[in-house]
Amino acid sequence: MKYFLCTAFLLGLAMTTHSQAAEKTPPVLDFKMKTLDGKEVDLSKYQGKVLLIVNTASKCGATPQYEQLQGLFETYGPKGLEVVGFPCNQFGSQEPGTASEIREFCTSNYSVTFDMFSKIDVNGADAAPLYKYLTSKETNPESPGPVKWNFEKFLIGKDGKILARFRTGVKPDDPKVISAIESALKK
Repeated sequence: MKYFLCTAFLLGLAMTTHSQAAEKTPPVLDFKMKTLDGKEVDLSKYQGKVLLIVNTASKCGATPQYEQLQGLFETYGPKGLEVVGFPCNQFGSQEPGTASEIREFCTSNYSVTFDMFSKIDVNGADAAPLYKYLTSKETNPESPGPVKWNFEKFLIGKDGKILARFRTGVKPDDPKVISAIESALKK
């Protein structure tokens, strides 16, 4: 009987701890998105990591930023940075490809190994809920508003707070971006 009560207590404690952990998932990670391979991913898998969320395109003047994003991922990934790319065709129709074409382009031209998700809208009525969250005045009071072009970057801290937003013209290897990443990783 003692064994049963002890086991029941420990099981209850484990379930409480698990549900408390689930409750602490930051709102920015409370979304499910599909990968380029069509697999649904719960963004809570990135909990405790620093994230650089980027809307991407294969036929844009800023497309070479893939190389710098991959460099950041290789350098800072082992320290806790995750780069996540979201292809978008809303700006000049510069991401017309299918998921497999996007994957092939990213892999063969830029050796991308960071997580890439299915093509989404980042603005307007059909914007992905993640991007509605990232651009909302309530959740991003420092830099709200619509995404203006491809390769805008949102830096998310380990606690799930939006730390910075870098517009297209700020390249991933810009000292401001690197400094913000390094600072976020130390927290």
